[in-house]
Amino acid sequence: MMKLPSLKDLFKRKSAAEKLAEKHSAKVEPTAPKAPLINFQQLAMDFKTLDPKDPGLWPLAPRIVILLGLFIALMATAWGFGALGWSVQLEDLEAKRAEEVKHKEEWLNKKRQAVNLDEYRRQLAEIDRSFGALLKQLPNKAEMGDMLVDINKAAQGRGLLVELFKPGGEAPKEFYAEVPIALNLTGTYHDIGGFTGDIAKLPRIVTLNDIGMTANPNGTLAMRATAKTFRYLDDGEIANQKKKAVKGGRK
Repeated sequence: MMKLPSLKDLFKRKSAAEKLAEKHSAKVEPTAPKAPLINFQQLAMDFKTLDPKDPGLWPLAPRIVILLGLFIALMATAWGFGALGWSVQLEDLEAKRAEEVKHKEEWLNKKRQAVNLDEYRRQLAEIDRSFGALLKQLPNKAEMGDMLVDINKAAQGRGLLVELFKPGGEAPKEFYAEVPIALNLTGTYHDIGGFTGDIAKLPRIVTLNDIGMTANPNGTLAMRATAKTFRYLDDGEIANQKKKAVKGGRK
């Protein structure tokens, strides 16, 4: 026969089940939330109650926040002034670098000139000799009459008919004067060609400009041209030219 549990055993088992349920309910009970690291509401209340006349009694949190704000403001101000100063210094630095490059180029040019000084002197002496030889080909004021006679003789020597031989007014330049001569000549093609060759062989510089030629019914040619010769100015004339140039610049 089966033995039925006694009432005492049933009460014991019930109490054990209740104990297990209590343990289980204790395990699943939610934990309380953690308090926030910074209580902003409390911080706001602390700021509202601050007494500006007595900072020593302020709570710790507002003091820390205000000190941090002042520190950030000072750092931002210092950075702004520092950036302004740095920009000026950077501009000065760039200007000094450009000046350094310029001075370096000038130094290199002067060094090249110093190295080639003897060659430059030789070239200058050669230029002076060449300029002197060219200057000798320019008649002075007293020799201009002989120069005009030589041009007229060159035309007549080739058998050309000199219809017009008219010197114009001088046009002073820096160190010489240009003298134009209007020419109207008539002759054969070969005589005119010979005349131009004789002009080129003259010891003085003479150029033919604005040349125009027309054929005559008798087979000859009529040449109209402007012969230009040059003479160098004496020291007094050069001084006058410089004075005129200075006065013209002032105007």
